[in-house]
Amino acid sequence: MLRPRIIPSLLIQDNGLVKTVNFKNPKYVGDPINAVRIFNEKEVDELAIFDIDATVKGLEPNYSLIERIANQSRMPLCYGGGVKTVEQAQKIFGLGIEKIALSSAVLQNPQLITQIADRVGSQSVIVVLDVKKKLFGGYEVYTHNGKKATGINPFKFVEDAQKLGAGEIIINSIDQDGVMKGYDLSLIDKVREKISLPLTVLGGAGSLNDIKQVIDKHGIIGVAAGSLFVFKGVYKAVLINYPSFEEKEGLRQK
Repeated sequence: MLRPRIIPSLLIQDNGLVKTVNFKNPKYVGDPINAVRIFNEKEVDELAIFDIDATVKGLEPNYSLIERIANQSRMPLCYGGGVKTVEQAQKIFGLGIEKIALSSAVLQNPQLITQIADRVGSQSVIVVLDVKKKLFGGYEVYTHNGKKATGINPFKFVEDAQKLGAGEIIINSIDQDGVMKGYDLSLIDKVREKISLPLTVLGGAGSLNDIKQVIDKHGIIGVAAGSLFVFKGVYKAVLINYPSFEEKEGLRQK
């Protein structure tokens, strides 16, 4: 039976685990391998890992780090960062990753969605859109860690991605990133209206109640969070955490 998924989101920069606010000022919070081991013990639903250097610096995916993470992980993994070709995607799948997250490359070449889906299956192809509110209303997709405006309407693009064979959409709110004041519920509603694909939302979780609010409204959805699962308390002490089995079941019940 399909159920809502509660997903820690980890950002990698210079092989370290970092956290940002509004996609800016990355703060080092630890070793990603250690974080994966801790999340193993906490039996998380799924883990999303994004290399925020790869696209900005034009780098290949860090296959060595990806392999180390996959070898340690006992949970489904989604990896994104620097994937531009079918061959790169296949190599990453060969290392033990279940899902590939695509962003900048498919905004430039949407057909890449179909090409990778034809090779590995739609269920493994995830399209990630980093979205920011426009000054006079509406939303726009950004790339390069929120620095480069694309002029792309996210609601139109998710429809196109679904037609091209994407298996899931991740919507990441740049405005809410790291702020820990709740998800952009209006953004989530608008995306959900446009697609029937599995949807995961990211950006803004400050409490388990924020997660429950999304699940209560949208049911079977992926709810991802970064700061909530790596920080603890008002002073944001670094502490890898995740809901207990009982807490998670409570979040899934209306």
